Amino acid sequence: MPDAPDTRRRIVLRAPHAGGLVVGVAFAMLAMTPSLLPRGWLFQGVVSGISAAIGYAVGVTAAWALRRWGRWRRLTAAVDARTPDRARPWVVPALCVAGVGAVLLMLAVGARWQRELAESMGAAPTTASGWLRAAPVLILLAVVLVLLARVVRALARAVARVLRRRLRLPRLVAAGVAAVLVGLGVLVVVNDFLLAQALSAVDQVFKVANTEDDGADQPESAARSGSAESLVDWDGLGREGRRFVTRGPSPEALAAAGADTEPIRVYTGLDNADGPEARADVAVAELERTGAFDREVLLVVTTTGSGWVNEAAVEPVELMYGGDTATVASQYSYLPSWLSFLVDRGRAADEAQALFAAVEARIDALPADDRPRLLVYGESLGSYGSETVFGSLADIRARTDGVLWVGPPNSNALWRALVDRRDPGTPQVAPVYADGLVVRFADAVADVEVPDTPWEDPRVLYLQHRSDPIVWWAPGLLVDQPDWLAEPAPAGDGPTMTWYPVVSFWQVTCDLVYAKEVPDGYGHNYDTQLAEAWVEVAAPDGWDETATARLHEALAAG
Repeated sequence: MPDAPDTRRRIVLRAPHAGGLVVGVAFAMLAMTPSLLPRGWLFQGVVSGISAAIGYAVGVTAAWALRRWGRWRRLTAAVDARTPDRARPWVVPALCVAGVGAVLLMLAVGARWQRELAESMGAAPTTASGWLRAAPVLILLAVVLVLLARVVRALARAVARVLRRRLRLPRLVAAGVAAVLVGLGVLVVVNDFLLAQALSAVDQVFKVANTEDDGADQPESAARSGSAESLVDWDGLGREGRRFVTRGPSPEALAAAGADTEPIRVYTGLDNADGPEARADVAVAELERTGAFDREVLLVVTTTGSGWVNEAAVEPVELMYGGDTATVASQYSYLPSWLSFLVDRGRAADEAQALFAAVEARIDALPADDRPRLLVYGESLGSYGSETVFGSLADIRARTDGVLWVGPPNSNALWRALVDRRDPGTPQVAPVYADGLVVRFADAVADVEVPDTPWEDPRVLYLQHRSDPIVWWAPGLLVDQPDWLAEPAPAGDGPTMTWYPVVSFWQVTCDLVYAKEVPDGYGHNYDTQLAEAWVEVAAPDGWDETATARLHEALAAG
């Protein structure tokens, strides 16, 4: 009987399993089918490599189960008996060669799909020769993942052997206990060491980036946070806060819009106060200082993870109302939205709730006829935080004068509730809720005309692209086909995505990386649609098409 080290070495380094190879190659090829967005060769290699490793595990497990099940057990034994001894050593090498050939062929086909998808969006197309570079990436990654799984299995067997010898446990009990112990050990190592160290390093990088001087000059206008008159320290605003308060419509844009008032911009950074409530109090004091509660409109923005406020979302409101506006935002993180989504979602909610509550309380203290029009905006993770302020559509109607939420993550509770309870017969990608009476969903702003029924004030609008992975990514993709992947896609959208268990989850996960790397109007890019969206949600009284044209001229003027 071989000693334990030899046994473990044999488990880790033995030849690939034939069934695992077949299913692994199939999974890798399925991962090359189109998804929501065109992707590059590197991430295609990553997605196919992960899918191949998972497929290999599925194939090995299925073969193990079939060999122990009645008829299949006899069938596999018969196949083994009829396989010539000379041919057996060549089965796995032949499958490896065939698998590589199949992968290369599928990569060539996949490159064509990617090219068609990119062209349908007006993006730069990929080439077949460039996409073939994914092959070594996926093979290397799949091999590494399979070897790591074998190391874990060998470790579990070693632990089970110790349990049998020391505690006299039955074989199956020892194997089960060992699997649990090793699994927990792997989770501890990954979560408490690898991920913790990685997050600490990433956190430090973005913390430094948040304090970097990007060349923005301290504003001279008293209408901006960070100015000499401001209650908010310039250095504490952070990079995104400094950008927000130093930008805005140019004098030419304000003149083109007929504006005679400078818009107010208030921002509190992480270093301006400790905690959401403290930052909210500073923000309200700053709004008081600037006279923001005397303006016609007050826009409350929940930032993205990094503290970013989208200029394309704020300037249209400022120009629509002739500069008679105030915008307030507060930073809760300096991490990118995708990372904040994983580790800072609670902070987004806490910040949004504290800021809105403080602003709302001050407005409620004003006479009803003297209150500014209260608008709400959130984009990406900002929409998640902003949504948590409200419990229902009725709550929104009672407390705001209009809401625009853009690119909502699939985990947004209110969004999910509305989409899940959409009117029968309406698709998940373009739902209609309660005949569009209060809330509407649009891929493009023109979609708000559906249904052709009254849209009452105050209005709520969700902008959500069919191709935005932020909107459609969900863990459920692993095992469940969502409605949006079962619904027919519109003509002219390029190659369409097909749902495959496990594989589709990793495809859409990869699409997250490319969410902002496609032209506007696709993926997570909404900038050119935001002006029209605000016109639909919160246009001033007497607004018409001429005013909309003047708004676009003003935006074009800078």
